[in-house]
Amino acid sequence: MSFRLSPAARAEGHRLHSHDRLGSTNTEALARARDGETGPLWVATRLQEAGRGRRGNVWESPEGNLFASLLWPVQGVAPEMVATLGFVAGVALVDAIRNVCRLQAPSPRTRGEGRDDPVVVAASGSEGEGAFRGEPLPDAPPHPRLSPCFGDDEVAEALSPRAGRGDAAAGFRLKWPNDVLMDGAKLAGILLEAEQLPGGRRAVVIGFGVNVAATPEDLPYPAAALRPAHAVDAPILFESLTERFVEAARIWNKGRGFQDIRQLWLERAAGVGAPVSVRTAETVLSGTFDTIDEGGRLVILAPDGTRRTVTAGEVHFGRAATAA
Repeated sequence: MSFRLSPAARAEGHRLHSHDRLGSTNTEALARARDGETGPLWVATRLQEAGRGRRGNVWESPEGNLFASLLWPVQGVAPEMVATLGFVAGVALVDAIRNVCRLQAPSPRTRGEGRDDPVVVAASGSEGEGAFRGEPLPDAPPHPRLSPCFGDDEVAEALSPRAGRGDAAAGFRLKWPNDVLMDGAKLAGILLEAEQLPGGRRAVVIGFGVNVAATPEDLPYPAAALRPAHAVDAPILFESLTERFVEAARIWNKGRGFQDIRQLWLERAAGVGAPVSVRTAETVLSGTFDTIDEGGRLVILAPDGTRRTVTAGEVHFGRAATAA
C-alpha cells in the first residue's frame, strides 16, 4: 500500500512527496525549502537510512515503521510561537495512533476509491525523529473536535487508563517534550528543525518517527511497536496523521490558539501529578510533574513547594525518577 494524504489534508492544500528510500525525511524537506518550496509539504519514505533524533542522536529506522516529515509554512507566525508546533504535532500524532488502533483497519472510506492526491513519487533516498532546535511554548477549555486520550506507565496504577477502560487504544500518552508512549514504553518521537533561508525566509520541518512494525535494537530505554497488537501499517497511520494534523493546526491558528493546544496536550500527557526527574546539562531536578506553562516549558513542583520550569532535558517518571 502506498502513502496517501487524507481528503482533509488535500482540501487544505497539502502535498506529498513519497519515496521508496531516503537518508532522512527532515533533510529532504529542508532541501525542498532551500529550493523555494514553502509547504505544507509532506515527505514520506518506506525506508530511512540516516534518521536523527534530538540533540543529534541517531534515530534507528527499521523497515515497516513510519518515517515522515512536514514542511510547514510559518509566515505570519510570531518567532516565539514557532516551537509550539511541537505540541500541535504531538496532539495530532497521538490522536492519529489512537484512531487507527481503535479501527484496527484502514479509514472508514473505501480504499479502492480513485486517488487524486497531489503526489510526487521518487525512488531515492527522510525523517522520523524527536524537539525543536530552538525553544518550545498558554490554558483554555478542551476543543470539542479532539477527544481526550488515556494511558500511562509505572508511575502509578491509578494513572493507568487501562484500569476500568476497554478501549484498545487506551495505552497511548504524550511524554514531554516530544515522545509518544505505549503503556509507558517509547513508541514514537517528534523532531522540529528550523533553518533561516536567504531573503529572510524561515523553514520549519516537523519530523515523525513511529515504531509501527518493529522496535530498534539495543536501546537504553523501553520501546514498543504497534504490531502485532494492532493491525496497522505505516501508510494507514500516515493518512490518519495528515487528517489529525489539519484539525490540530486549525486550533493552533498560527500560535494564537496555543492555549487550546496546551490543554489538549495536557489531557493526553503521561505522568501529570506523578513523580518526575529531569536531567539537564547543569543539574537534576526532581519533584512532581505539575503542568506545562504558557511557553510549553515543563513545570516541576519541588518538595519544598517551589515551582521550577524546564526548557529541555531528559525526563524520567516513576521509579526511574527517584533513581535519576
